Amino acid sequence: MNPVTKKFTLKGRWESPIAGYLFISPWLVGLLLLTMWPMLQSIYYSFTKYTLLESPEWIGLRNYERIFGDDEIFRQSLKITILFVVLSVPIKLFSALMVAMLLNRKVKGISFYRTVIYLPSLIGSSIAVAILWQNMFSKTGFLNKLLGVFGLEGISWISNPHTALGTLIVLVAWQFGSSMVIFLAGLKQISPDLYEAASVDGATKLRQFYTITLPMLSPVLLFNLVLQTIGSFQMFTQAFIITKGGPINSTYMYALYLYDRAFSRYEMGYASALAWILLIVIGLATALIFASSRYWVFYETEGGKK
Repeated sequence: MNPVTKKFTLKGRWESPIAGYLFISPWLVGLLLLTMWPMLQSIYYSFTKYTLLESPEWIGLRNYERIFGDDEIFRQSLKITILFVVLSVPIKLFSALMVAMLLNRKVKGISFYRTVIYLPSLIGSSIAVAILWQNMFSKTGFLNKLLGVFGLEGISWISNPHTALGTLIVLVAWQFGSSMVIFLAGLKQISPDLYEAASVDGATKLRQFYTITLPMLSPVLLFNLVLQTIGSFQMFTQAFIITKGGPINSTYMYALYLYDRAFSRYEMGYASALAWILLIVIGLATALIFASSRYWVFYETEGGKK
């Protein structure tokens, strides 16, 4: 029988080798047209002078030379973004893990508590949340009114270059629901027998956490760390709505700078080069995390660390 011929069996299945490709064809078309083709165009435009209003002009490595040689804002935005990632990701993962451990208890109404705590992550990085956060941390916002109750004078947290980045970090850390759910699923996979045996041996709760919970949960921690690191490098909406990169460029994230170059100055070629640099930076950060994982990630089926 011709392998391309589709044969319909009594069970309602195709025996043709191309049947699987037909079923995944919508995804393949989307991958090629909406992902691969724009990526190829982007890497081409990064070597051109392209302003959307004129045809691309090939200039070789000139965009990259400008970025690494003369662009002070590039270095500043990259520095701020790396600082944001280094501070926000550990805080978010720590908060998610602590809350997941609390929600892993057998308490009446625990499902309700899990739902309520997860709600902020459902709305994600929406504009409504960003505007709410902007009002909350303004000079006359809720936080300063709360401080006033205790006789403390508040400041304009968003307008202060020393605290503006902190407000964004707190916002991102507050939306830890997705990481929490993943941690919670990992905690449920840890056998209670391990904790019972440790209790019999006299191990305290803190020692059980370091010797049982963290090692057994380390693959899940690695997964969350990679996802959150990649997402934090691309943070845009909160900075764009709440601070617009200010004050004094203290929250001028890399993605925000890329957006300004592309859609405010219409320098699409330059912005494409910035995008590929960001991709390389994220790739290096991810590779570093995976390289370090052999020293702290425990795989039970493989007898320990790799």
